[in-house]
Parts: sequence; C-alpha cells; structure tokens
Amino acid sequence: MARVLVLGAGLTGGACAALLRGAVRGRVAVWDKARGAGGRMSTSRSARGAACSADLGAQYVSPRAGRGSFFDELLSHGILKPLTAPIEGMVEKEDSCNYMAPQGISSVVKYYLKQSGADVFYEYHVTHISLRDGKWEVSRKMGPPELFDVVILTIPVPQILQLQGDIVNKSPEIGPSVVVHTTVTFGSEHLDSDPAEVQQLILSHLESIMPSLPKPASVKCQKWRYSQVTKSVPNCLGHMILHTQPLLICGGDGFTCSNFDGCIDSAMSLAEAVKSHL
Repeated sequence: MARVLVLGAGLTGGACAALLRGAVRGRVAVWDKARGAGGRMSTSRSARGAACSADLGAQYVSPRAGRGSFFDELLSHGILKPLTAPIEGMVEKEDSCNYMAPQGISSVVKYYLKQSGADVFYEYHVTHISLRDGKWEVSRKMGPPELFDVVILTIPVPQILQLQGDIVNKSPEIGPSVVVHTTVTFGSEHLDSDPAEVQQLILSHLESIMPSLPKPASVKCQKWRYSQVTKSVPNCLGHMILHTQPLLICGGDGFTCSNFDGCIDSAMSLAEAVKSHL
C-alpha cells in the first residue's frame, strides 16, 4: 500500500489530490504550512463576521478552451458562477466568460480537497526531505518525521529550493470589503519593508483616489513573497522529476504559467506522471 504526500494545499495540490483518487492503492495526504486551504487562492474573513470576506489572491477565473469539464463540474456544484459585475479596464475576449466564487475563491480548492478523500493537515511546516530505506522521510518543524513512497511538491519553487535533505537544491450591519492590489514593481521595492509602513502607503494612496471611502473597520496587509510567476521553469511540461526511486516530483504554476489553467495543467501532468509510476 503506497503512501503519497502532496505538499501544498493550493489549487495545484488540491486538484492533483482529487485526480489521484482511486489511482493510489493506499492513502494520500496533503500537508500545508498555512492554517487553511487555498494558497494564493485564499479568502480572508473578518473577525467581526465571517460573512464579510475578501479574496486575497485570484479575484475571478477565466477558462481556456478545452477546460470545460473542470468548470462545468464547479458550476454544477455552485462553487463558481458567472461574473456579471463590470471590471474597470478588463479586456474582454470574444466568446469568453469569467467566473467568481460566491463563497470565496478558496472554496474551489476546498472542493477539490474534499473530492480527493485525502488526509489534509494544516500548520505542517516541512523542513527536510531525506531518503530512508527506499522511501522519503519528511520532517517538519513540529512532530515526528513520516515516511512516504511518493512525494509531490506543489509549493512555490523558491520554497522547494529552501528545503533541506536529499533534494537538489450578508448582514446589513456588515459593509463591503475592498481589496487593493499593488503593482509588481511596488511589491518588489517594498518586499522587506515594515508591513505597517507599507500598509500606510497603500491606505494613503487609496484615500487620495477614493476620498469618500469610509474608514475601514479592520485592515489586513497581505504580502505575497511568492506571488505571480514571471519566468517559469523552462522545458517542463507541468512537472519535474527530482528522483525516480522513490519518486520525488514537483509541480505548480512555476512549471507552467501563473493562472488557473496553469495550475490545472500542472495538476494533470503530476497525476499522470505519478499514475505511471505506481
């Protein structure tokens, strides 16, 4: 009975785990160092009321030709619905349709994790992956190490490179939520700045362009150290095999492109590679 670990509970990890259901003669586990599912498709909810939420990463998704089955499934289960609200500056493509998640964009990832039947654990911060008697020994900051036959890495590439071991290096009382995204240039320039100072810069600029906006009841400044992929790993079709026996394989949008379809492409590529190995 094989034990398979998917490291990362984002879209690629969740979809890959769901695609592996029934193909693995054993158990699939999903670990993530965060407190919940989503990765860069996370949804933040206000402490004043869970009904007040904001999608911190992807705001909506746009299907690509040939990806209909994935979207049809999500639409039929009410996870996605067509986006009808106008978006300033959005370039409309012919015969295109955009979708949003009524329960927050993280609900897409949660749906796939539920469909996978995998054992999902949060706040599991992996630090080392080492070979032990033909298996992968995976160690984390807290708790004993565990052995797996296959490990699938879907975390951002910079985080993969940091791993140690045998790896080549709606209530009326609740107001609307507002998400302000900065440019990539701004994020790069202030990557290591004091978050409080960066938050004030963003709020000051927001006030200058929207002076009538009421004072927020709460503010969360989210820094994405690993956000949009600007240069994917070359010559990879969605995955990269780091070790064959036992299998250690990595994927994610860093091996395709930084959008919904890129994550799904990598998940499918990972699942097929793992299936052929089992």
